[in-house]
Amino acid sequence: MTRTVVIGAGVAGLATAALLAAEGHDVEVLERNDEVGGRAGSLTRDGFRFDTGPSWFLMPEVFDRFFALLGTSTEEQLDLRLLDPGYRIFPEPGGDEPFTVPLGEQRVLEAFEARSPGSAEELRRYLVSAREASALATDHFLYNPFTDPTTLTHGDILRRAPRLARLLGTSLESFVAARFTDPVLRQALGYPAVFLGTSPADAPAIYHLMSALDLGDGVAYPMGGFHELVNRLHDLAVGAGARITTGAKVTHIETMTGGRRHRAQAVTWRDTDGAPRRSATDVVVSAADLHHTETRLLDPAARSYPESWWRRRTSGPGAVLVLLGVEGQLPQLPHHSLFFSRDWGANFDAIFGRSPHVPDPASMYVCRPSATDPDVAPPGHENLFVLVPVPADPALGSGGPDGTGSPAVEAAADAAIARIAAWAGIDDLADRIIVRHTIGPGDFADSYNSWMGGMLGPAHILSQSAMFRAGNRSKRVENLFYAGGTTSPGVGVPMCLISAELVLKHLRGDRTAGPLPRPTGVQA
Repeated sequence: MTRTVVIGAGVAGLATAALLAAEGHDVEVLERNDEVGGRAGSLTRDGFRFDTGPSWFLMPEVFDRFFALLGTSTEEQLDLRLLDPGYRIFPEPGGDEPFTVPLGEQRVLEAFEARSPGSAEELRRYLVSAREASALATDHFLYNPFTDPTTLTHGDILRRAPRLARLLGTSLESFVAARFTDPVLRQALGYPAVFLGTSPADAPAIYHLMSALDLGDGVAYPMGGFHELVNRLHDLAVGAGARITTGAKVTHIETMTGGRRHRAQAVTWRDTDGAPRRSATDVVVSAADLHHTETRLLDPAARSYPESWWRRRTSGPGAVLVLLGVEGQLPQLPHHSLFFSRDWGANFDAIFGRSPHVPDPASMYVCRPSATDPDVAPPGHENLFVLVPVPADPALGSGGPDGTGSPAVEAAADAAIARIAAWAGIDDLADRIIVRHTIGPGDFADSYNSWMGGMLGPAHILSQSAMFRAGNRSKRVENLFYAGGTTSPGVGVPMCLISAELVLKHLRGDRTAGPLPRPTGVQA
């Protein structure tokens, strides 16, 4: 059996371990933290259970394909609930009214039309274009290991080349502005750029495909939250034969030189007692942060992406996360809410510009999972997850329980709570908070070795997307592979699942562009 060490037990590490163990590898997973999940973690306090990472369930077909490769299905693994409404947008007070996005494309069209007469037909065309772009991405780019250049000369790509060039050469912000005039509708269509770690002004228009997901297909929620998804991935990996060790801090990937290439021969690590350990291996898959893997775990001669390479890259945003347990009900907030400042350009310039600082007022995202899931809060209470995008800068500090985080993180949290109260009309929100825990960029750097303390990884600007993003196979070490949001195809839980499949394709020598076929007998 091929001995394989997977570094990191986040979504990508667990998914890779499950696929490779099912393939017949002898898989050992090493996770530095005490719990699996990585950025898709959880925190339990006083009867509240908080997801500390992803909370939007999009791209269900990616989950369907992944689970099918393991002989199961999304329906067997997750209890999904479609959300109605999908989400609500709260604009900065003083002008526009809140805008609620309902479930179902026809109802979304009607909502757009009611807000801005004439926009429904424009949105219909927009969603047709978004679905075409999504299909093109799925068939030819997302699952492509980019080891065969001829995959980029497929007829579908060549026929759409002029349009594809326009989508790649135009910003999402400009693409939306050319079609819609209402400022809140523009924000609704531009905000998916933040899921990709960038701003609408810097994201290529090809990413308008994201609107086919939330506006067209709707937004789902896995009961139990993403914590339950992590549990399912863990159980599938262990069920396939993988061994998972937590509290295992990897210190080095040993390589030996053969000509101009290196080959990994072992992974060294320290156990919970600090004792040195060594795992000999035939294959290494690092699902840890790519910058950490390359610049801390490998010797300089074995690095494909040294520090000089990272100095030319653009990070996605950092985040201040605010986890709140609230007494009483919060009917003003649906499951998902977006709070958008009026001056969006200034907001993104504060995060990504030359003089980065915490925006004021900051746009932010609020999740109220207790609107759907009664198990995440005690009876008569609400669970709130607040995400404030900030610059990727560990110097902003770390969070902590009950206001004990760094001054910058706690100030951002205080401002976020006040903003929710004022913009959503919950005047007594601060007085009803009985549990508070913050997480800052310093925590992302300390807990996940995140490059620059970012919450996602390299931003999805054009030069860091598709074949221009760091690949899933080392250029210097022949048996070293990468998975996770910091490598190809990109950030987000669905992309992490695809990255695991890309590692499998590399190991099989599969050079095709699309998803792997479902095993015989596995239904869609």
